[in-house]
Amino acid sequence: MGDLIAERLNQIMERITAKARSCGRDPAEIRLVAVSKTKPAEDIRQAASAGAQIFGENYIQEARRKIEALYDLDVKWHFIGHLQTNKAKFAVRLFDLIHSVDSLKLAKALDREASKIGKCQDVLVQVNISGEKTKSGVTPAETMDLLRRMASLENISVKGLMTMPPFFDDPVKAQPFFRKLRRLAVQAAEAGIANIAMQELSMGMTGDFEVAIEEGATLVRIGTAIFGSRNRA
Repeated sequence: MGDLIAERLNQIMERITAKARSCGRDPAEIRLVAVSKTKPAEDIRQAASAGAQIFGENYIQEARRKIEALYDLDVKWHFIGHLQTNKAKFAVRLFDLIHSVDSLKLAKALDREASKIGKCQDVLVQVNISGEKTKSGVTPAETMDLLRRMASLENISVKGLMTMPPFFDDPVKAQPFFRKLRRLAVQAAEAGIANIAMQELSMGMTGDFEVAIEEGATLVRIGTAIFGSRNRA
C-alpha cells in the first residue's frame, strides 16, 4: 500500500505543477492538503515519507489519536470539517490551520481557547458560495461583516477563505463557484480590514482541483486520489 500511496501522491503533485504552469502560476504557491480522515496512521506515515507535508482531518477525536501516534512526523495538521464550538479547546491545541470558521460564536470560542495557551490560531472563513442547505459556511453577503467582527479578536489570525462547491461530474461546472470565492477574497483584501489577510484560498478537491488552481487556489484538499476510497468513520 505504501508504494501505491507514494505513486498516487507523486501523480497529484505532478498534476498540480503542470496546471499551475499552464495558467502562469508558480507551483510553489499551491500546497496540497492530503485529506486523511478515516485513514489509519500508517497510511499517513507512508504519505509523509513520500513527501506530503500537510494533512487534513474532519473529526477531532480521530485526529487527536492520529496526531498523538504520529508525534514524530514533521508535518502540519489542518482541520477541514465542521467544527462545533465545544470542540474549540481541542482544535487550537491540535491544528496549525482551521479551514472552517463559519460564525462569530465559533471565532470567539477559538480566540478564547487560543488565548489560554498563548497561541494565535490561524483560521480561514468558510463561505457557502453555492447556498446549499447541506453545507456549512456563511453566505457571501455575510462574509464581510463577519471578517470585520473577527478583526478585533487578538488570538486568531484570518488568513483567507474556504469553500466547497456543489458536486459535478464535469469539474468545469464548479469553476464559477471558485471564481466567486476569489472575487470575494479580492473584495475583502481591498476593504483593508485590520488584522485580516487574504493570502489563502482553500478550494478544490480530487475531482475539481485543477480548475480551482486556475481560479487562484492556494490550498487544494485531496484525499481519494491519494489514499483511495474513504473508509467508514
